[in-house]
Amino acid sequence: QVQLVESGGGLVQAGGSLRLSCAASGSVFRAYAMGWYRQAPGKQRELVATVTSGGRTNYADSVKGRFTISRDNTKNTMYLIMNSLKPEDTAVYYCNAEKGGWNYWGQGTQVTVSS
Repeated sequence: QVQLVESGGGLVQAGGSLRLSCAASGSVFRAYAMGWYRQAPGKQRELVATVTSGGRTNYADSVKGRFTISRDNTKNTMYLIMNSLKPEDTAVYYCNAEKGGWNYWGQGTQVTVSS
């Protein structure tokens, strides 16, 4: 099992930046594929970005060129740098870890972008 704790959310104006962190504990972090997902009010949870255990990244079209996902296996931490934020990026952002079909989730961190 792995436990995940997100941090770094907050209120920012449109065009601003935030960095989210996801700290993992309890298992071998580097073995997990990691990802960020988000859920806006009244909408389904959606994929934002993923990074494999080997470091390959994937992004939703809506965030390409603005968001950067990364991981530091020495710190058991994943990051999401969000630039040029838009009001439509407002959501609760969740950290996900996946291995062998098992998925683990953090509690989420709120990101609010004001216009």
